[in-house]
Amino acid sequence: MKASQFFISTLKEAPADAEVVSHQLMMRAGLIKKLGAGIYNYMPMGLRVIRKVEAIVREEMNRAGAVEMSMPVIQPAELWQETGRFEKMGPEMLRIKDRHGRDYVVQPTSEEVITDVMRQDIKSYKQLPKNLYQIQTKFRDERRPRFGLMRGREFLMKDAYSFDRDQASAKASYQVMAQAYRRIFDRFGLTYRAVAADSGAIGGDLSEEFQVIAATGEDAIVYCPHSDYAANMEKAEALAPEGPRKAPSQAMTKTPTPGKATCADVAELLGQPLARTVKSLVLATDELNDYDEVVKTRVWLLLLRGDHDMNEVKLGKLPGLDAGFRFATADEIDDHFGCKPGYLGPVGLKKPLNIVADREVAVMRDWICGANEVDFHLTGVNWGRDLPEPDLVADIRNVVAGDPSPDGKGVLVIERGIEVGHVFYLGTKYSQAMNATFLGENGKPQFMEMGCYGIGISRLPAAAIEQNHDERGIIWPDAIAPFTVVICPIGMHRSEAVKLAANKLHDDLLAAGMDVLLDDRDERPGAMFADWELIGVPHRVVISDRGLKEGQLEYQHRRDTAASQVAADSVTAFLKGKLAA
Repeated sequence: MKASQFFISTLKEAPADAEVVSHQLMMRAGLIKKLGAGIYNYMPMGLRVIRKVEAIVREEMNRAGAVEMSMPVIQPAELWQETGRFEKMGPEMLRIKDRHGRDYVVQPTSEEVITDVMRQDIKSYKQLPKNLYQIQTKFRDERRPRFGLMRGREFLMKDAYSFDRDQASAKASYQVMAQAYRRIFDRFGLTYRAVAADSGAIGGDLSEEFQVIAATGEDAIVYCPHSDYAANMEKAEALAPEGPRKAPSQAMTKTPTPGKATCADVAELLGQPLARTVKSLVLATDELNDYDEVVKTRVWLLLLRGDHDMNEVKLGKLPGLDAGFRFATADEIDDHFGCKPGYLGPVGLKKPLNIVADREVAVMRDWICGANEVDFHLTGVNWGRDLPEPDLVADIRNVVAGDPSPDGKGVLVIERGIEVGHVFYLGTKYSQAMNATFLGENGKPQFMEMGCYGIGISRLPAAAIEQNHDERGIIWPDAIAPFTVVICPIGMHRSEAVKLAANKLHDDLLAAGMDVLLDDRDERPGAMFADWELIGVPHRVVISDRGLKEGQLEYQHRRDTAASQVAADSVTAFLKGKLAA
């Protein structure tokens, strides 16, 4: 490829709304152009990256025994109504009507459609297992699309779905996919972690996320450096402290704390560690009748150490909270505590409620909490003596760095990551809802066991950039670079020797199977180099009259601080060695 035939449109400055590095550099390098909020054109340079990502994914999915198909972007609502997700998905799912008033959705994912396909065609256990995948456009109506392709509304995704005859074979299919994903991300040349994850709205009980490590990542990844333990923040378990609770050593005292409504402020005022304080969070659950009218409300008090944060995913798995919860209203709080937030605590309640204590709080002694009176807190509070034991003790907090690893092999470390892949074991969640059955060996109908497996095709280039960039621009891994090699001839339009050498090298590298671009735009060397450093092509060869007279060309990897000299007659072999490495 020659630059004069291609479409190159670099910018000196990033648009003002580009917040993160990947968004800024993708816009500046001409990889994408914004069409609307969270919707982008993939420009030729960016599309080449996308196609390379797709090619690797296809090769490894096919190698793992999956078969490619394509499902419609627009899907009839009836399928989603069968599983209940038409109502449950919320405003992120774009709902539309056709001219006849029939309901459709713009697909955010395709569990319903693929299950419908399989229930029509799979009749016997002899037809299983099956694994079908697609690389297709998805749409999720994000409330606040941001970060370019990282959190867009329209995006490309590879989604695969496995169907098996029983749980054991379904879990075997899951492991095949999990290993295929590791091969895929290894080939991308990115630093990543596979972490245990919560299945969220998709469902299921076996799940892993594939996270590209990046300081700007939205997700917190928890791992133990001395073992294989790794999980996302929602899934990571905070172990119960060792040993029994110690006996009280202080009397409970009502202490003035004027104007101090946060645990941090109270701890500072009293000269105590923040870890001695206990924060009160008040939730409510509503019981509805068939007409979605509230018939009963329960109020819950959550107690966490002052330096810990609540984990909503863990809470959502607790009995009584697993059907959904909300934060209590001001009236509900006043009704039970007789006080406004900031001074709430579990001692001296106006009305009984359900108390859930985090594992840490359950073994604390002599702790500090609100006194249910403005400008006052209680010190020296103890379970059993000053208030009854909690109704429930559970892990309801986010882990913090230094917590013991759940596998007992060290302490936890936290780093940031960008989720680019997710694998789920679904079981019969969708096959039961949609009556997708087959005849088993016993001649009786059985529900298909399912798994689903996603990779963010269009998110991956952004994640790669977040991990691989410097002050000059992008640094692509070889496998997904828009071009692997760029030839930069200096004075090509003034020197016949440079022109001949550049064209010959371009043809030689193409013949050797390299993805090469020749910059024949007659740009000044500084502008030419700046463009390719911004775009991030990993290997650059510079041809000049002076070098040719000495039988030398200049080679520089995008990560190198300086160029090196390579004999002109051996540059093809030299580059082959670089690419093989």
